[in-house]
Amino acid sequence: MKLPWKSGADAGDATADETTADTSASSAASTDDGAPAKKGAGATTPGKGRPTPKRREAQARRTGPVAPPPTTRAEARARRKAQKATLTKEERKQLRAERTRARTEQREKMMSGDERYMIARDRGPVRAYVRDLVDSRRNFAGLFMPFAVLLIVAMMVPNFAVYINLVMLLFVVFMVIDSVILGRMVNKRVRERFPESTDTGFKLGLYAFTRAMQLRMMRAPRPRVSVGDEV
Repeated sequence: MKLPWKSGADAGDATADETTADTSASSAASTDDGAPAKKGAGATTPGKGRPTPKRREAQARRTGPVAPPPTTRAEARARRKAQKATLTKEERKQLRAERTRARTEQREKMMSGDERYMIARDRGPVRAYVRDLVDSRRNFAGLFMPFAVLLIVAMMVPNFAVYINLVMLLFVVFMVIDSVILGRMVNKRVRERFPESTDTGFKLGLYAFTRAMQLRMMRAPRPRVSVGDEV
């Protein structure tokens, strides 16, 4: 607006200033109403306010909730049956092959003496020492299985049937005597080697007798010592 006491040049400068101010105000308003201004080079990204999920949690979200383990054999069998129903013939064949291979590997590790794959009865240094004691001697009880097969065959011959009962009785008597000697020897050696152990007595003797009755090639875990070795 031109005032009477201002010259033409002053009026032009004032008009230009008003135009510049209007333009700046319009730009600021459009910036506020539109997209935010570009971040500067030194700007930092604000935190997301929550911890980064673990890989297991992320996989659980993708695959859905995980069912709890079965509590009974019937429930486990039903789950396996339901799982097989959703598999193709090739997938079922591959699954059986993987299970067979896993069982074979577990049995081989158990036979080699890996305690992670043993049953609770065979774990511990005391039980390993008892197995070595049994495997290092010849046990009369180890002849029970082949002798029983021989007696069954002999019973088919009428001439030998009369003597079978007497022979069987004598064999049982000798087996009991040898087993008692084995049990006492095992308990004595365990008390000397492991004085702090509570795994002694009849239970330990029965464990030694059970292993002694098995054929050497059928014992599990596999024998670590030979007959006659010092233990």
